This record gives sequence, structure tokens and C-alpha cells, in this order.
Amino acid sequence: MIEKNRFANWAELKAAFNSVDKVGDLAVFNFGGNKFRLVAYIRFEKQIVYIKAVLRHGDYDKGAWKK
Repeated sequence: MIEKNRFANWAELKAAFNSVDKVGDLAVFNFGGNKFRLVAYIRFEKQIVYIKAVLRHGDYDKGAWKK
């Protein structure tokens, strides 16, 4: 869905992906029945998504990805 759409800002992204949360400058997507997290930095002006981490829920909760 990301590749086939253009999101101008956070509000448009949130409208398309209800399971995404904003954590600082990062977007955190829940997927796999809420078992996994994809942490990404999104440059809306250039339409680029940088993947920072893909984690199991438990590893996400430990917070090491924030460093």
C-alpha cells in the first residue's frame, strides 16, 4: 500500500494505516496480529521510507531500538 500511494503528511498516513503510531520522528506500524513492529522514518516531501527496525512485540517493548 505504501508503494501505490502518496502521503503528504502524518494525518494522511494515519488515515490509511490505523495501526500506525508516531513515536518522536518515527512511525511505528503494528502488524502480524500485533505480534510485530516496523519502525520507520518517513520523509513525506521525498516519498521515502527508511526502515529502522523490524521487531517482535517483546523486543520493541525493551526499547533498544530507540538508541
